[in-house]
Parts: sequence; structure tokens; C-alpha cells
Amino acid sequence: MEIRHIMHTARSATIEIADGGRYFTKQPVELRVNGEPSLTTEKTITSLFDLKPDQKYVVEAYVNGEKQGEVSFKTDYEYVTLDVTRFGAKGDGEHDDTHFIQAAIMACPVNSRVYFPAGIYRITSLFLKSHIRIELAEGAELKAFTDREKFPTFPGMLQSYDETDEYNLGTWEGNPLPMFSGIICGIGAEDVVIYGQGKINGNASKENWWKDPKVMNIAFRPRLFFISGCKNVILQGVTFCNSPSWTLHPYFSNDLKFIGVTVQNPSDSPNTDGLDPESCKNVEILGVRFSLGDDCIAVKSGKIYMGKKHKTPSENIHIRQCLMENGHGAVTLGSEMAGGVVNLTVEDCIFRHTDRGLRIKTRRGRGKDAILSNIIFRNLTLDHVMTPLVVNCFYFCDPDGKTTYVQSRDVYPVDDRTPQVKKMVFENMECTNCHVAAAFFDGLPEQKIEEIYMKDISISYAENAKCDVPAMSDGVEKSSKRGMFARNVAKLTLDNVKIEGQVGEAYELEGVDELIRR
Repeated sequence: MEIRHIMHTARSATIEIADGGRYFTKQPVELRVNGEPSLTTEKTITSLFDLKPDQKYVVEAYVNGEKQGEVSFKTDYEYVTLDVTRFGAKGDGEHDDTHFIQAAIMACPVNSRVYFPAGIYRITSLFLKSHIRIELAEGAELKAFTDREKFPTFPGMLQSYDETDEYNLGTWEGNPLPMFSGIICGIGAEDVVIYGQGKINGNASKENWWKDPKVMNIAFRPRLFFISGCKNVILQGVTFCNSPSWTLHPYFSNDLKFIGVTVQNPSDSPNTDGLDPESCKNVEILGVRFSLGDDCIAVKSGKIYMGKKHKTPSENIHIRQCLMENGHGAVTLGSEMAGGVVNLTVEDCIFRHTDRGLRIKTRRGRGKDAILSNIIFRNLTLDHVMTPLVVNCFYFCDPDGKTTYVQSRDVYPVDDRTPQVKKMVFENMECTNCHVAAAFFDGLPEQKIEEIYMKDISISYAENAKCDVPAMSDGVEKSSKRGMFARNVAKLTLDNVKIEGQVGEAYELEGVDELIRR
């Protein structure tokens, strides 16, 4: 067992217990802080709160009374604490505390924190600024109003005075469109940390934000947490729930960390993705638990207008030690990915009761910059995942998604509208209780999936497997206990890949140029 220091603030810290477990430790671990018992944890990524500023700490880990290791650190300096209740916030669950909290945020100096003691704080949108620390104590809840008239609207696009440029604020599903400002919102901010044991509650339901979810009513639905043009932002420990739409949406932002947070939305809530980095660079997602109504993580880079104009891929995304439950896809790429996705690694995670594990959604029309490259999935446990691996180059959930151009399996010319899927690696994956299919890879005939490399993978099925479609495209029939389907793949390597209990052939291969089996 190895104990690692991940991060700290003036009042908190996160450590990693590396004992070979995925999200959960292999056995309970007692943590002692400066010699005193602190807590017993069963999570590999564990945060400590209620620390004091500018203090040295030694954290020791014990299993069954035996010391396994330790780590030391010194917390940051803190100048002053701004308690929001001293600025007029009531925290009684009734009064609108937005203006009082915003005053505390704007008044907060560098090296200081805005502090929420226990209570329910009703808010609309709060705006972040640079160089700020915000702590939500245990029992503190930011609970949003749902009256649309209370929320600012972000225009989708504003033209510059000299008509040579555009300023994008609002966004909806990859296009610059009007949207309500995020409930927690940052524009151009840097060096921001939001941490603690509290909760940020979007308060959405089928009576408000989730009613007629595809209809733009004044503007499109807000995100629970939205940042645009930001950098060096950390979320640690906080629970996010009942989001109006996508829960955590960083947009054209860099150097981001999401550590030990929890995302909870009802399983039937519409478009409540957990975490959607869109055209972002250097993103670490560590020890996050997802349970929601759409994709747990969806990495995006806009539709073709944004992709062609900005040419900004999502790149250097590292996802590890996460638990993903009850979503459509555990980790999804697309479908809005016209800027591309480059260098994405997913490792040491658990996927449970999701429709798909890896889910790539693309299609003709995403554009020549829609390149997926260096995608790695390794050391994963999948249980009751309907179809563990899906690469779908004919995704149809767009207004024009069922047109002949998008759905035809005929060979079309490769042009400025044609996306590309390059190399993907899948290693050391145990998939149990699958239902629909082992894997479904469907590439474009004119631009085949470049390479799929699979090693040390076992796939077995649930006894009472459900029947459904493995991918959302025309002509894909429902199935149950189907093996691996691969079509239009330039190179497919199967190294110690075991599929057991399928109905029919274990492998259905069509248009695979090079097949390597070991």
C-alpha cells in the first residue's frame, strides 16, 4: 500500500490510498491525523476537511492496527474568512441569499475564503472571480430557485464592434445559442477552488426545468456549474445534485481538477450529464462518483461551426478511480466533437448499471477536425453494463441525424465534413453480467476506424440478459447476448480476449482489413 498526497488548501486535503483497489479500497483503512484517529475510509481517494491554515500535518494509514504508510504536507496560508451570514445571507431555506453571497465573493481578498456554515441558502446565479476559495461546510446547501425570470440570459454570440470577431457566451449541445447562466458560473476566472462537505442543489424537477426539456423557453436550460475561458479551477468534495441540464460543464477552459466530488441526478432526468469538458485541456477527474440520467462523463468539442472556427479539441483528459452508475454511457466521446478529442486515458474505474461503458458518438457532418486520437481504457471493472464498448459513426440523435447522408452505409467522398476515429486501446477489463452485446464497432466505409487494440479482456453475460440496441443508429437491431460486432475497421488486434456465453457467433467481422489474434 502506498499513501499519496493529491492536493491541499488552507482547510482541506486529499490523499490517495493505492492498495490496488478501484474506487474502493480492498479493506477499510483507518486514517490518523497528527497521531489522532480521524476517520475510517473505504475509498481510494479520500478528502480531509476542517484542517487549520499554515499547519504541518502527518496522515498515517492503518489496516487492522498495522501501519501501512504515511504522507505529510503543510496547509496553505489563509488571510481572512468571509462568513456569508455576516454579509446578510440567512441560510433559512426561504429568503433569496444571492446578493448577499455575491457581495462576499466580490469582497474576498487573495488568500482568503468565502465560508458557508450549515444552512440552506436559496440562490439564482452566483458568479466566481479569480483567486478565490469557497468552502461549503457539512450541512451547507446552495439550493437554486427555478423561476426562469430570475436568471440572467447569456446570448449565444455577440459580434465585435468592428465586425471581425465574435464573443460566445451561451451554448447548447455544441452550438452558440442563448442559455441561462449557470447556477455557479465563472467567466474568465482563474485560480478558483470550491471545496467542502456541502451540497449544491439545482432543485430541478419535472415541474420546472425538466418539463419540455428540448424546448427553448426564453433561453436553454442552465448548467449547475458552468465555467468558460477559465483556468486552474478545482472542485473538491462537494455534492452536486438535481441539475437543470448538464451538471458540470467546463467550456474552453484549461488546467482543471475534479477531485472526490459526487454527482447525483435521478435516473430518468433529461440530459443531466455528469461532467462534460468541452474544448478543454489538461483535465483530471479523480475519485468522482456519478449516478444520473444521461452520460456520466461526456467529452465534447462542439458541432461543426464551433469546430471549424475555433479548432479547439478536448485534450489531455485523465479519468481514474471513479465510480459511474446508472447513466447512458460511463465515458462518452461526442457526439458534439467537431474540434476533436486527443489523449484521453480512463483507468482504475468501476462502471455499474450503465447502458454502455465506452461510448463514442460521431457521424458524417462533424467535420475533418473531428479526430479522435490516442484513446486508452485500462484496468476497469464493468458490471451490468448493457454493451461495454461502442464506437458508433452513424449516431442519429440530431435534427438531421436520420438523413441519407448521415445514415447511408454506402461509400461517400472524404471531404471537409468527414470525421475520423484513430487508435483506441482497451486493456485489462473485466466485464460481467453484460446484456446486449460484448462490443459494437461501426466505422464509416470511406474513413474506417484506424485501429482497435484489445488485450486481456473478459466478457460474460447476465443470466436474464435484457434485449436492446447496442448503438443509436438506423438499421441496428435489438439483441441480447450478442458477441462482438466490428465493421469498417482498418486494424483489429485481439490479444487474450475472451467472450463467454454469447448467443451466436462470438465475432461478427465485416470490412476488417487486418485482424491479429493472439
